[in-house]
Amino acid sequence: MQANGAGGGQQQQQQPPPQGPELGCLGAQNGEASAGTAAGEQLAHANGLLPSANSGGPGGGSPGGLGVNNGVPAAGGPGPAAAELGGGGGGGSALKKKKRLSQSDEDVIRLIGQHLHGLGLNQTVDLLMQESGCRLEHPSATKFRNHVMEGEWDKAENDLNELKALVHSPHAIVRMKFLLLQQKYLEYLEDGKVLEALQVLRCELTPLKYNTERIHVLSGYLMCSHAEDLRAKAEWEGKGTASRSKLLDKLQTYLPPSVMLPPRRLQNLLRQAVELQRDRCLYHNTKLDSNLDSVSLLIDHVCSRKQFPCYTQQILTEHCNEVWFCKFSNDGTKLATGSKDTTVIIWQVDPDTHQLKLLKTLEGHAYGVSYIAWSPDDNYLVACGPDDCSELWLWNVQTGELRTKMSQSHEDSLTSVAWNPDGKRFVTGGQRGQFYQCDLDGNLLDSWEGVRVQCLWCLSDGKTVLASDTHQRIRGYNFEDLTDRNIVQEDHPIMSFTISKNGRLALLNVATQGVHLWDLQDRVLVRKYQGVTQGFYTIHSCFGGHNEDFIASGSEDHKVYIWHKRSELPIAELTGHTRTVNCVSWNPQVPAMMASASDDGTVRIWGPAPFVDNQDIEEECSSMDS
Repeated sequence: MQANGAGGGQQQQQQPPPQGPELGCLGAQNGEASAGTAAGEQLAHANGLLPSANSGGPGGGSPGGLGVNNGVPAAGGPGPAAAELGGGGGGGSALKKKKRLSQSDEDVIRLIGQHLHGLGLNQTVDLLMQESGCRLEHPSATKFRNHVMEGEWDKAENDLNELKALVHSPHAIVRMKFLLLQQKYLEYLEDGKVLEALQVLRCELTPLKYNTERIHVLSGYLMCSHAEDLRAKAEWEGKGTASRSKLLDKLQTYLPPSVMLPPRRLQNLLRQAVELQRDRCLYHNTKLDSNLDSVSLLIDHVCSRKQFPCYTQQILTEHCNEVWFCKFSNDGTKLATGSKDTTVIIWQVDPDTHQLKLLKTLEGHAYGVSYIAWSPDDNYLVACGPDDCSELWLWNVQTGELRTKMSQSHEDSLTSVAWNPDGKRFVTGGQRGQFYQCDLDGNLLDSWEGVRVQCLWCLSDGKTVLASDTHQRIRGYNFEDLTDRNIVQEDHPIMSFTISKNGRLALLNVATQGVHLWDLQDRVLVRKYQGVTQGFYTIHSCFGGHNEDFIASGSEDHKVYIWHKRSELPIAELTGHTRTVNCVSWNPQVPAMMASASDDGTVRIWGPAPFVDNQDIEEECSSMDS
């Protein structure tokens, strides 16, 4: 017999296989090679098992035996393997003494068998089940599966009666029957057999008295003029393998896994393992790909620190005094930096090299620039000054022209600003009790008296404005119905805060305490991040990285700290600045790019290490293991 490119031996007289208690419904006992049966001869080529002629060499049994293949001793003679297993006795007694498989071993064999079956390697599956003594699924389930895939609906219904005893819930059979009849009904309709479909609807589906709402929907499909219309309205693939496979997947959910395995169970387990490893990886900073073909299952997932934005890529030195603020645009193509030197500089990000070059310098901010906010469409930029600044500048980014210079009163302090999501309004305020809502021309739309604002943020509902104030809290203010409510209460001054993209989390820089993470929905303190030095300077932290899984903050000890969102200890401490780091900004479109602004007059751009290769990653993994 020819198999896998190897020549088979001569056809030999076979001895009957040893008898023993059955472990499953498919063929031999665990470990037996059913050499004497026709099935055994047909399957002998699978997994590389070949009938062996007696060669007199090691492992060769009696002339009638199969030899030792895959560790299974010859059926007709002891051989060395049989001697090891059975203490020198015959092959039959050796096989009888083999241990029964554990439940987990049987589960693994079934999972492998299901996967191989999906690949079309059915002979291999048969041999695997025969040698292990396991069965892939219950015989009734196999029969049911075949009848469903062949569209033999009456037989499939009869199979349900056999499965009834194996199903835990008595209602499950009714639901399974409903799904079967629904498929039967749709296939009749697609084939133009309207009378038969009507018969199924009236005499089979309706008497079930289950999901009458769905039956009304199904009856509406009788009005479909052609098959394409039916498939579109029913959101159904049409008669054939695809829709029947989906039907089987739904039907399986009502059957215990001991009867029929959940579909693609091995692939799902492997995908879950890969996703869990990625979730636990502190440096994972790329988009999650659920396709298993994109990863190797032979090694654990690991990301190197060298792939993370921990390395200085560029130092921007065009400012001539302390740099108080930096912020990437929403599309990630620009960076705006504000300085004590009275300027805002807009930098262009090269899409290929990620190098920044000076695009525009916006001048004339007499008190310096301590806060910057991009409009949602990135067409405008609002710049604010420090505590004693009563002015606010609204710049057109494209032209570099000043659209509005706003000042309500010389007594005002306008130190913070936030854009409404519609891009047509913004709110601004300061610690002297001003809190305004304005349009793009600086016209005052609304105001809130007596709120000493430290920092502002507009939520995505377009109504609520969050403001931290001098009472160590963050409150929500609704400008439409003029209501306000307490959301966060700290024990120390909140110097700044920022909100995650989904509006759920707030990241606070708290005086003398450091960086705190709050859940705004549950109104609870989630985590306090360690390491950072925070006194009474205003330091701005940020969310960042892929899926905003990371948090970064400047510090008064001249460092930038990075944490994974779920870990209190920093995963990176970035050095290079020589004075307090006032602000950090993570590029929202380039997860491996971050900027930091410092009192040392520079802006640093952080990225991965240059020339990272697989060997670097392997070496880092080895050092981590040790």
